[in-house]
Amino acid sequence: MSEEQDTQQDQIAQDTSEAGLEQEAQVELAADDLPQEITLRSVVEAILFASNEPLEASKIAKVAGAGDARQVRKLIEELNGEYGERGSAYHIEQIAGGYVMLTLPEYNDWLKQLLRTRQESKLSQAALETLAIVAYKQPVMRVTVEAIRGVAAGDMIRNLMEKGLVRIVGRAQELGRPLLYGTTRKFLEVFALNSLLDLPKVAELRPQTGSEPQEDQPSEEIVAAEDEGSVDTTPKDDQPTEEIVAVEDEGSADMAEENPPEEIS
Repeated sequence: MSEEQDTQQDQIAQDTSEAGLEQEAQVELAADDLPQEITLRSVVEAILFASNEPLEASKIAKVAGAGDARQVRKLIEELNGEYGERGSAYHIEQIAGGYVMLTLPEYNDWLKQLLRTRQESKLSQAALETLAIVAYKQPVMRVTVEAIRGVAAGDMIRNLMEKGLVRIVGRAQELGRPLLYGTTRKFLEVFALNSLLDLPKVAELRPQTGSEPQEDQPSEEIVAAEDEGSVDTTPKDDQPTEEIVAVEDEGSADMAEENPPEEIS
């Protein structure tokens, strides 16, 4: 019986060894499928960098599509060693059974200031609505913003100017020469826009219920004025439209029918 048990144990050990070798071969083969400039370690690092919550080693391996939990843990140890050697401000920490990339505690004082600044720069719903009106209707008067929102907008526009998102771009050619407002370059940076032409169309932001008129998009002239720092608000000479001309022609024709010219005897 002892010889049979020894034989069975040897067979089990051999099968386990072969299975382990096969698994390692599959891991190496999967890692070899990655592009030469991308390694499994860099993929693991990218996954942890992009994640906001702890990830288990098995999940990291699944997302990476290569390796296993044991290899992921080994790569994380290598990454932490590399971070420590070069004096990085972050490391990979194990929390709640998963791994997450965190900054080192000694940098907390600076990060608190950053978070406080972000909190102060957050915009309320009313500020976002006001900013959207200015962005899409610029150059726009304060009274126009108030007419659209239905509430006073002076304080809100002033608040947006203090944050560097709105600026005065000129004066309207109307009674009292009211100020005109537009967005700033910082507005483009905050909302990751290359120019005002990259603003999404209003029709794309709401459900389509049939044929709806297209909202005005900021023109290329306004975009050019952003670079110049002002908007030319000088009105062009009024020209009679085709409709007005047509009405005048019809009116002249009616008058001619009612008062025909007298015959000359």
